[in-house]
Amino acid sequence: MIVFRPTLTLGHLGHRASPALAARAASLVLLRRGLATAPTPTTTGSSGSPVASPPPPPPHVVVLHEYHPVPIRPEFLAPVSPSALEALDIGLDRHREPADARDRAALRLVKSMRIPADLFFRKKYIHRAVLLETVAGVPGMVGAVIRHLHSLRRLAHDGGWISHLLHEAENERMHLMTFMKLSKPNLYERLLVTTVQGVFFNAFFFLYLVSPATAHRVVGYLEEEAVISYTSFLKEIDAGRIENVAAPEIAIEYWNLPKDARLREVVLAVRADEATHRDSNHHFADCAKEGKDDLRTVHHIDQAAWRPPVVPASIAASAVVEDPSLKV
Repeated sequence: MIVFRPTLTLGHLGHRASPALAARAASLVLLRRGLATAPTPTTTGSSGSPVASPPPPPPHVVVLHEYHPVPIRPEFLAPVSPSALEALDIGLDRHREPADARDRAALRLVKSMRIPADLFFRKKYIHRAVLLETVAGVPGMVGAVIRHLHSLRRLAHDGGWISHLLHEAENERMHLMTFMKLSKPNLYERLLVTTVQGVFFNAFFFLYLVSPATAHRVVGYLEEEAVISYTSFLKEIDAGRIENVAAPEIAIEYWNLPKDARLREVVLAVRADEATHRDSNHHFADCAKEGKDDLRTVHHIDQAAWRPPVVPASIAASAVVEDPSLKV
């Protein structure tokens, strides 16, 4: 028999609850898994007599716990204000200079992928975000699957890659779930999403098998473009061309936003996430290129010079509102 019990996971409790509550949750999990014995009574009833703790479920009962995704950036593990979002230093003008032929090929590929998106979506940034996030959620999952199978074949630890990549994929999926609350894709757009995702998944899978370093460099450049796109999204909101609607409940809960948060705060949070993926994937590419497969021992690899990204003229021309915090 399987019983679904909507409770917080340990990861969720770790940043929302007190240490005592987290420890209590840990003991309950061990108890349910049969790895610990029931604790002795420590509480008393109204008469002063000890009150026994509830017994563990029978062995034939499996307790399933509801899973709550955890944000990718530590700033969102606690309530965050709009001013704090504005003040986040995410390196808006950062661009990784290609260091060799593979890097240059990765950059050209990403720039060519942007052209049809600009032509099709133009200023429909919410719909653009839906397509972007259906693609952005693929690389982390593909990389995690390949490295998972590689770890099993080698009978060795994966070096910390799998958890990082799965967390990245989950974060991008949460972006998609958020923007789906704000958009109503038509049938044509849904077919486009399915087609693009199918082509990109297989192409990226093959690329990761051939050259993980190039694959991560492609993702790094894709995230650079995502930062540019979300910055333009913000400028459209500030100019009044996109309504600054109320933030969806899923976004408020995931990023710990204020209850009265608006779309602008959501876009700021998403852009900060994309900047994290930009930097981490460029770092992963450097690790893979230098053969450093154990992320537990790699904290920094010297990178080539960063320079400001080249912003498409169409986007630069549309930036009619000058906001120092949004300059690219």
